[in-house]
Amino acid sequence: MTAIPAPFSGVPRVNLMPRSEVVRRERDKLVRQWVWIVLGAIVVALLIIVGAFAFKFLADQRLAAEQAETNALLVEISSLSEVSRALATESELTDYRTEATAADLAWTPVIAKITGILPAETTLTAFDFNVGGVAQGDDPTAEQGVVGTVTIDSPTPLDIVAIIRSLRGVDGVLYADGQSLTSSEASEARYAYLLDVEFDQTVYSNQFAAEEGGE
Repeated sequence: MTAIPAPFSGVPRVNLMPRSEVVRRERDKLVRQWVWIVLGAIVVALLIIVGAFAFKFLADQRLAAEQAETNALLVEISSLSEVSRALATESELTDYRTEATAADLAWTPVIAKITGILPAETTLTAFDFNVGGVAQGDDPTAEQGVVGTVTIDSPTPLDIVAIIRSLRGVDGVLYADGQSLTSSEASEARYAYLLDVEFDQTVYSNQFAAEEGGE
């Protein structure tokens, strides 16, 4: 009869541990795993909290430094406030002076323009001028500047039409015309002519405007 070999070799072993003990050991192992997981989560949370506090501390330090720099700048600016106010006042006064003197009239050139076309023995005896506004456009030759009347005196009758024509051709004159003639023969014959004259704004001196532009 042929012998059948055993399917297993070695010393036979029998697990005599009760089922309840096996279950308890598995439960203890699972508890230990969960304890380590919870401890790991706590450690990670603590690390996050510490990192957040460290970041906040660094941010507070940076904010304090920025605030200190801002305060220093404010102190420096406040120390310059008087200078700023002085510069602002100077600018306002300069603008006011420019506006107030924009229509400043150069009287001598205006009178010279009129007397320059008068015949010999004719004199300018009176004038009455009103200064106009300030040029609104870019061409002062197209804007009214000075308007008024002039009185010229002559011992002989004048060709007033020729004088008016000559006056209209003077540089800066926008309009010229005769208004009246008065003659007197009390002691000697005298003829007084009253003329209307209008100049453009090129007769303004622009004295202060030139100073402002040169600063």
